[in-house]
Formats: sequence, C-alpha cells, structure tokens
Amino acid sequence: MARKKDRRIDDVGTLKALAHPLRMRLFRALYLERVATASRLAELVDEAVSLVSYHLRKLAEHGLIEEAEPQSEDGRERWWQPASDGVSIHEEDFRDAPEKVAAHTAASRLFYEQRGELYLRHLDERPHWGPEWNSAAIDSEYLPRMTAAELADLSRELDALIRKHNEQARARAAAGETEGRENVALHVYGFPFRP
Repeated sequence: MARKKDRRIDDVGTLKALAHPLRMRLFRALYLERVATASRLAELVDEAVSLVSYHLRKLAEHGLIEEAEPQSEDGRERWWQPASDGVSIHEEDFRDAPEKVAAHTAASRLFYEQRGELYLRHLDERPHWGPEWNSAAIDSEYLPRMTAAELADLSRELDALIRKHNEQARARAAAGETEGRENVALHVYGFPFRP
C-alpha cells in the first residue's frame, strides 16, 4: 500500500479508535519506531502482547496503521507501520452535530493529557539529559493580540517550518547521521482566551 503523506481524520469512528488511551500510546510508539511487532510495542508501553495485538488490529481496521513487510525470517510475528506520515484532526470536521463535538472534545482532552504527561516526565528526567539538551529544550509562552486570520496564518507558517526541519532531520538520519539524535516532542497550542 502506498503511504499517504498525511491522514486527515474526519469521521467519528476513526477519531474514537485513535482517542483510546492505549491506542494513542501505541500509535505514537509505532510512529517513532516506524516498523515494529506487537511484542516490541508491548515492551514500549508495558502492556501484554495479546492486549497490544487487539488494539493494533483496531487501529488497522480504521486505516491508521497497516501491516509492514517482515523485518526478520521469523514468520510468526506480524510487523506493523503507520499508514501515513502523520495524522491531523480539525475541529471544523466535527462541529455539525453534538455527538461529533463531544467526540472531538473528548479526543482533544485525551491528547492534551498525554502530551502533558510526556512533558511532566521530561521535567522529572531533565537532570539526566545534560546541559546540551536542556539548553536546546523549549519552554515558552507568548501572548500576542491577533485576529483569527492572523492566528491561522501563524499556524500555517509554524506547520511548514516544523515539517521542513522534520524532513531534514529524517534525511540526515537516513544518510547515517544518527549520533546524538533523540526523539523530540514539540507541542504547539494557539488559542483565544480572555483573562
């Protein structure tokens, strides 16, 4: 199957499939591994292989992941890979019915909670990363006054910039430049609020 550059999730069924705490952790782990077995993913998320296999099949039913070419001679294990280079979820696809709004809100809350947990873990582990990584890490808050159109423009520019750097990093890694390379989480939120 040809991989899609990005997968836009615009149906409630797929959104609910991804918005399960363990499935989201598995999807994130598989995204980082690129190709893995249920056994490897079970190690990464500290869950039973049978439970992980079940949830991987659910992700596959919704086209979020797919079977990959075997990476070993052992034919007993299934290999999995993400079905696309990324996923995106847009509020506009879920605003036309109350149940869709509720599903999108619940999913967004779960994603935020998991991202928050990841950042809190980083804070706890920060002393072990050393000065180079700690100096490079980003922890900023900006409070500009913008219009919705200006925020949308900023969002597009940030997305393009992040994608450019991600593609460059992947190309360098593929070329063998792996020394000092780590997974990096970059969470960006931009939203209106009133004090």
